[in-house]
Amino acid sequence: MNYRVIEKDSKKYIECTSAEAPLTACFENNTHLLMLHAEALSDDFFKLKTGLAGQVLQKFINYQVKVAVILTSELKISEKFKEFLNESNKGNDFRVYGNIDEAESWLLTVK
Repeated sequence: MNYRVIEKDSKKYIECTSAEAPLTACFENNTHLLMLHAEALSDDFFKLKTGLAGQVLQKFINYQVKVAVILTSELKISEKFKEFLNESNKGNDFRVYGNIDEAESWLLTVK
């Protein structure tokens, strides 16, 4: 599993560059904050018809893990998925950012 533990401002979060067991990494390091790089997610995650994004988000919500995804502009995503992301960004469980600094800022302030 490719991840690192980041400690900043008396908070700790996991930064994952692979999608291999991110919940396990959170539990092992006693944190509920997770930063995922979009490259770690499968192509099916970005296709709403697969339902994978909804399943993954529900699992994070069930385990009370707050997730920030770094989504670079190089990834091609559908308009429907953009709508999904816009709605997700209104909540307090899962958000998408264009860079690490913005994602980290949110993770360090989320409750």
